[in-house]
Amino acid sequence: MAAELRPPRAELATHEGMDAWIDTYHAVQRLTRAGTFVFLTDSAVGAAEEDNLRHLVLNLGRDVPRERIVPFLTSKHSLEYCLSYAERAHQSRFPALVVLGGDKTVGTPRVVPHAWQLRKVLREHDHTLALGGWANPHADPERQVDYLAAPDFHAEFYLTQIVSHFDADKVARFVAAAERRGVTMPGVFGVFFYRSAKPRTLEALKSFLPVPVEGLTREFGAGATPEDLCARTIRGLMDAGARHFYISNLPIARAQHVLAHILDKAGVAA
Repeated sequence: MAAELRPPRAELATHEGMDAWIDTYHAVQRLTRAGTFVFLTDSAVGAAEEDNLRHLVLNLGRDVPRERIVPFLTSKHSLEYCLSYAERAHQSRFPALVVLGGDKTVGTPRVVPHAWQLRKVLREHDHTLALGGWANPHADPERQVDYLAAPDFHAEFYLTQIVSHFDADKVARFVAAAERRGVTMPGVFGVFFYRSAKPRTLEALKSFLPVPVEGLTREFGAGATPEDLCARTIRGLMDAGARHFYISNLPIARAQHVLAHILDKAGVAA
């Protein structure tokens, strides 16, 4: 199990940004000390975020297990910045990077068209960092497995687009295709912590991820809590063959507590 946290936005005022980063540090400390892996995003929704690696190195301290922290790097930076970022990650003893393309429709343009090209460049400069890629179970499963199985994928693991128990059939087809093709690379499936079924919120989320509006509205309307829904998703995806998960959108100040509650409801260990 892993938690995906989003660093504070770069445009926050100094005092507000400092408070947001203090909350982030505390969340990372509590999660990693409890044995949970933490992914930290990079320009997750097109908006510029603070340099996650710089803040981590300066402020986390030496007693936080860095082997459980995996920063994201998108290609929405200069190539010089990307190479420097990977070098800083290596020097600071972070074991891996998730290297993604980034949203092409908003924000800074990509420095290369596809994430595998950036992973290739990083791999040529450093063979010690484990690199993570991306797959989308909502898309054609055979085509997605083509990408994973390609010799130029340049990754040791991959994350997936957000999925839920409403997408269990898609996940099952994706997992079956990967198994049939002999793909043994670990996949970490994305799960979103939906906090409500407010139409305005779900409509906004649809700009960034597939949102099962009808199912969420029905289950929240029947009395399910956010933790209930997240736990159902984990159980449903496990039944479909998924084994590794990252939970996105946890409340930053209570991330470790909420995650523990979800896993307890799902009947699984962190």
